Amino acid sequence: MINTIIEQDLEDIYQRKIPWERLKHKTVLITGAYGMLASYVVYMLMYLNEKKDMDISVIALVRSRKKFEKRFGKLSNHPYLTVYENTLENPLEIAEQVDFIIHAASLASPQYYSVSPIEVLKPNVVGNYHLLELAVQKKVEGYLFFSTGDIYGAVKNRTTVRETDYGEMDTLDIHSCYGESKRMGETMCKAWFLQKRVPTKIARIWHTYAPTMDIERDPRVFASFVKDVMQGNDIVMKSDGRSKRSFCYISDAVVGYFLILLNGKAGEAYNVCNTEEFYSIREVAEIVAGLYPEKHLQVRYEKREEDDTYLENSQANDIPPSNEKLKALGWETEVNIREGFRRVIESLKVNQEKEF
Repeated sequence: MINTIIEQDLEDIYQRKIPWERLKHKTVLITGAYGMLASYVVYMLMYLNEKKDMDISVIALVRSRKKFEKRFGKLSNHPYLTVYENTLENPLEIAEQVDFIIHAASLASPQYYSVSPIEVLKPNVVGNYHLLELAVQKKVEGYLFFSTGDIYGAVKNRTTVRETDYGEMDTLDIHSCYGESKRMGETMCKAWFLQKRVPTKIARIWHTYAPTMDIERDPRVFASFVKDVMQGNDIVMKSDGRSKRSFCYISDAVVGYFLILLNGKAGEAYNVCNTEEFYSIREVAEIVAGLYPEKHLQVRYEKREEDDTYLENSQANDIPPSNEKLKALGWETEVNIREGFRRVIESLKVNQEKEF
């Protein structure tokens, strides 16, 4: 549900230099529409309609209508919104005209990689195929594929990871079900651009966090950190926390998605990452624990249980990614990690109606 934090984020996104007029009177189809990242894109399209009179038709493809309605509440009933339950496993039959497609459906959490690898890779390959064929049929103006920084594999001998840098990836490491299927999804986007002229663009998304995180079910470390702080508990880490990542707040990320969709070059990929906020996991834990000093929260370490399904990425890079290519489209970041996680926690406090 939208609260004041999310409303402020949407207004902030709108004020950035994005050619919003190109979406006016258009139809946007988005998959995975109640996910952590995609839901903010849907919120933004709703905002453009409600506040800016853009007359955008939104088609949401989701695995569960119930989960969509739980995410959006009364907003699910808007006349400009159409919701289809669809797993993307079969050819799509969409009667409406579609002008833009944003393919964000994906099981991106490592908790699934070792137990449901088939379900992880299918949306990135099979689902992507059916959406690209729909894009051909509808002659879309833009197609945005949500990819990942995982596609780079183990990059070596670099000071930064640019869009042209690639490293090794073990195809038989089950963790690769995600990164390898995203690689294939990217190659498909390039193929459909070259052969069928679908204007595909690729967002390589690095660590991103948002008020739409599911802190009860998402085992990724930053979600767990927020959950601990929300419950007034010390942050418990299951590793030494030395690995470094770039962390991007959702409002900055969404600006990047729309800039790539509307201004990006077809057939190309762009890193979406906040290189100014490059921290070790331990530093992030300490930052989040310190947001509310009156709580006197500490960071503690425990060994991961042997039956834990969370699968760490053995090929993750500690090399900072480059966002220069996206900056060339006019992208700038405005939210630092302390302010970003404060917004996440304050938003969750409102939504959960808890004493904090």
